[in-house]
Amino acid sequence: MRLITKILRPDSGRIVFQGEDITRLRPWEVVQRGIAGTFQNTRPFRHLPIVANVMVPLVAPRARSRGEWVKRIEAKALDALEFVGISDMALEPASALSQGDLKRLEVARAIATEPELLLLDEPLGGLNPAESELLAKSIRRLHKGGRFGRLHSEGAAVLMIEHKLKELMSIVDRVIVVDHGEIIADGAPAEVVKNPKVIEAYLGTADAAA
Repeated sequence: MRLITKILRPDSGRIVFQGEDITRLRPWEVVQRGIAGTFQNTRPFRHLPIVANVMVPLVAPRARSRGEWVKRIEAKALDALEFVGISDMALEPASALSQGDLKRLEVARAIATEPELLLLDEPLGGLNPAESELLAKSIRRLHKGGRFGRLHSEGAAVLMIEHKLKELMSIVDRVIVVDHGEIIADGAPAEVVKNPKVIEAYLGTADAAA
């Protein structure tokens, strides 16, 4: 994920998205191509209002005029916050958010750019069951075509790394299971959870999995 979003640079090989080689693009150029991601550890601008945190990714690297443009990106930021369920706190500083709401803020920042490919790095990590379910619903809505920006009809393609299997299985259509760097299963959730290798590596015994 960090290679795709240009946090890291590859030592070799190419990264191709929709037929274009994006290997040498800068991070904001990758966003402009329709790719956005979140981080496992949230790093908001804690002293800025929550809505301002979402506006930051919408600011292009080149300066633009203020006025109506600022109002447009603020409206889009508020839409993203409403989508994940924390728009009522838009004017609060990010430091006021719980861990669960910080994760939702992270997702809001990514979807505000209206990505075609959304990369989520353990978005449910550290959340309690209620927080996990709320965020899982937002991700599921986005993937299934929940109304947000130009994604209202088809939804975004979502690539998600997650260890909370119950919530993960409720969101995704396809699961790839990796054990010590090796792919041991690839298929629909209902098939993957019955795979003996997956049960042995992640779920314990067959009796425990049942």
